[in-house]
Amino acid sequence: MSELRVEGLAKSFGGLRVFENISFSLPAGAVLGVIGPNGAGKTTLINVISGRLTPSEGRVILDGRDVTGWPTHALSKLGVARSFQQTNTFRGVSVRENLARAIRFGHGTEGDLARLLHDFGLGDRLEEQSDKLPYGLQKMLGLLMAFATGPRVVLLDEPAAGLERAERHRIDAFVQHACQAAGCAVLIVEHDMDLIRRLCPRVLVLDAGAVLADGATVEVLARPDVIAAYLGGDDDEVA
Repeated sequence: MSELRVEGLAKSFGGLRVFENISFSLPAGAVLGVIGPNGAGKTTLINVISGRLTPSEGRVILDGRDVTGWPTHALSKLGVARSFQQTNTFRGVSVRENLARAIRFGHGTEGDLARLLHDFGLGDRLEEQSDKLPYGLQKMLGLLMAFATGPRVVLLDEPAAGLERAERHRIDAFVQHACQAAGCAVLIVEHDMDLIRRLCPRVLVLDAGAVLADGATVEVLARPDVIAAYLGGDDDEVA
């Protein structure tokens, strides 16, 4: 069973401190929400954990192994996958080829995808060019590509961004399948508080690059300091 552990993580760009002293653990089958106002460092945190950026301080531990600073391709082979805020598919090729490339990048199999292809409305669109799909289906394809790598840890960066409200139930289906059927640990950065409440028993709140709160979602979202942090930014209200 996989466990992701972050210890004292910090990231700076020159003299700009994006975040500091972030620590948490995320065991297999668990879901952690990461929320906070714009500029709190949420996406940068995912970039550091996934190997796109090297931390300035701290460690990333996967199953007891220190993988701090490992590149994305190496972490993918160990089972760390991530999605992006915007669509991120291979343009000009089919849905099937996008999934095949993702499988080759990691260690998944086509058999892992059959149910999700059907649930996401992509089962009968495998031969269509990926960038010709409606935006919502492109986002779903991006999630399937992450899952196609055969992950043990899935990092989702605003998976509901740009989706119609009626499409967002597919995020629920994806997370439930990843956790329950595949035993993945899932971290979700998201502004949709309804989605956070539905899917994340635990939430970590970042504000100005520091951990403001970490605990049970219902309790954390009721805290006055958390509500104040959101009301002072551009995000949806917490309450």
